Amino acid sequence: MKEEFLYYIWQYKLFTSLTLFTHDNLKVEIKNCGKRNNNSGPDFLNAQVFIDHQLWVGNIEIHVKSSDWYAHQHENDENFDAVILHVVWDHDVEVFMKNNKPLPTLVLKDYVSKQLLKNYKELMYSNLNFIPCENQINIVDEFVLKNWLERLYFERLTNKSELILSILKETNQDFEATLFQLLARNFGLKTNGDAFLKLAKSIDFSIIRKEQFELIKITALLFGQAGFLDEDIENSYFKLLKTEYDYLKHKYSLTQISKSSFQFFRMRPNNFPTIRIAQFTSLLHQHKNLFSKILDLTSLTEFYTLFKIDVDVFWKTHYTFTSESKKSAKQLTKSFVDLLLINTIIPLKFVYLKSIGKDFEDDILLLIQQISSEKNSIVDGFKNLKISCNNAMESQALLTLKNNYCTKKRCLHCAIGNNLIKE
Repeated sequence: MKEEFLYYIWQYKLFTSLTLFTHDNLKVEIKNCGKRNNNSGPDFLNAQVFIDHQLWVGNIEIHVKSSDWYAHQHENDENFDAVILHVVWDHDVEVFMKNNKPLPTLVLKDYVSKQLLKNYKELMYSNLNFIPCENQINIVDEFVLKNWLERLYFERLTNKSELILSILKETNQDFEATLFQLLARNFGLKTNGDAFLKLAKSIDFSIIRKEQFELIKITALLFGQAGFLDEDIENSYFKLLKTEYDYLKHKYSLTQISKSSFQFFRMRPNNFPTIRIAQFTSLLHQHKNLFSKILDLTSLTEFYTLFKIDVDVFWKTHYTFTSESKKSAKQLTKSFVDLLLINTIIPLKFVYLKSIGKDFEDDILLLIQQISSEKNSIVDGFKNLKISCNNAMESQALLTLKNNYCTKKRCLHCAIGNNLIKE
């Protein structure tokens, strides 16, 4: 038995009877269970409980065994002086208050159904392959499941907000500058994301604003800062970029990062950092005030149009500065734009709408539900359990469900787990 389950029973009043009695037969009526305390001190604060027909206002402490009160040395902690009721699973020792009177004790195992306990144990002590409820999830009401996935998606957005808020603080709440850094990180994908973010942070966005009007200058700026122009390569395009960068570096007193920060190994050529930088610079050149533009867009088609960019002619026949290749457009694919929307644009829009006090859920859901579901092992695992995944909102929510709840066996905090336990 775990205390967390006892908190759960108390908080949701999952008792077999409305009439409760302490171990020494005093009648207990719960007017207010109190507020769960996640800090040090009693487990529930400011509860209101009738004990033997007298209303008591104070705190509730919950233990598996009564003797845990002494094991945890609560008798020496003044924070527990205002405890009005001791809630336990097993009563193995009398606990006394400072006035030497016994602390009223409610024994929960007398009021919990065998079925509730069985449901709980089946989830918490299962040794299944994928998730604790994989044999039961299909009986959960579809309305419960759909609403929980929406809540999980916004929980995921809130978690993603932490990085966004830290960058906003660095940029003095400049959403355009923050978008620049976040997009850079996403252009680097998983392998080079940190290096691309480091590259973006090495250039004050005021410089980007000044130089993005000319493609050759913004291209030279980013490739130079990334360390790709330090070599001596005999082609006119490289030399032009190098000359431009040397001037910009001196003009703005720039400190470049190391080229070794970027990885090419085991990457498809279209994901080479050189190609992603070329695409990113074309985007910066083509769209000034990009954040203002994305705020006005609501459909996926509009975003695909916005991100339809052409790289410089040199990159249509190259993947690096030294090797020529068959000509290809190297435009951003729809799947790549989907990643930008999922990981950068929608989370940033979420933070912005929240910051101005605007209702954001409908706008966010309208966009994310237009994007196809991601493909990964977690989504496949849920599909094997007959849990459909129709769009990116649901795939993002399933990632949160698996990683933040199922793997950690936080069934008591999960709407699906709650539904199965109370069934």
